[in-house]
Amino acid sequence: MRILNRAAIVVLGLAVCVKADVKTKEIEYRDGETILKGFLAYDDAVQGKRPGVVVIHEWWGHNDYARGRAEQLARLGYVAFAADMYGDGKKTDDPKQAGEWAGPYYKDRALLMARFNAALNTLKQQEQVDPTKIAATGYCFGGSVCLEALRGGADLVGVVSFHGGLSTSEPAKPGTIKGKVLVCTGADDPLVPQEQVDGFVKEMREARADYYVVSYGGALHAFTNPAADTHNMPPVKYNAKADMRSWEAMKAFLAEVFAG
Repeated sequence: MRILNRAAIVVLGLAVCVKADVKTKEIEYRDGETILKGFLAYDDAVQGKRPGVVVIHEWWGHNDYARGRAEQLARLGYVAFAADMYGDGKKTDDPKQAGEWAGPYYKDRALLMARFNAALNTLKQQEQVDPTKIAATGYCFGGSVCLEALRGGADLVGVVSFHGGLSTSEPAKPGTIKGKVLVCTGADDPLVPQEQVDGFVKEMREARADYYVVSYGGALHAFTNPAADTHNMPPVKYNAKADMRSWEAMKAFLAEVFAG
């Protein structure tokens, strides 16, 4: 575990602008024959190439929440790409359907890596992006995807998982994790219990990864999403304090990894 120093919290000069002028656009890309529909956001007032962030959606699919997070990252001066893991920009509010869509990715790392890398490569190709400075963030299912991608050797300087699952069938080996890791998890999340957090910490130690875990008291699953309560699922609940605190932790983390 590490404590960020003061310098790491300083916002990158490129992210400092008088007024954000966020531009967005739809981008169609592919994984083999599968058509994927992503969403790019960037601040047009920032000049030159800048770091990029891949945003991986919850198991609900490529919805407005993921796109909104991409726009927030753009206001910080980054180029953000909300990826489409399922294809055709699919989204749902039905947990059964969401589970059916997400399920194969938990079982097949090759499929997960192919979809993740399709998004990663698309972001790297954008003219505003410095391809040597790419991180990824993900929410719930998306957090799990980001961590699996890092375990699989994805070329990232850092990953932030918000209330993502932490278990894996293929633990990281020493030397395989290239980027730094921040995990933001709910201390009272029944879907990511303490034993899973402990197992993840053990895995990261043995892999000699540069990581830290922040556990938010009183927070359940999906604590960053204001719409979480609308699903009427007992383990899922929005927590405004944990949302704000985890976002601030992510901002400091990205400033650190991109400054390196």
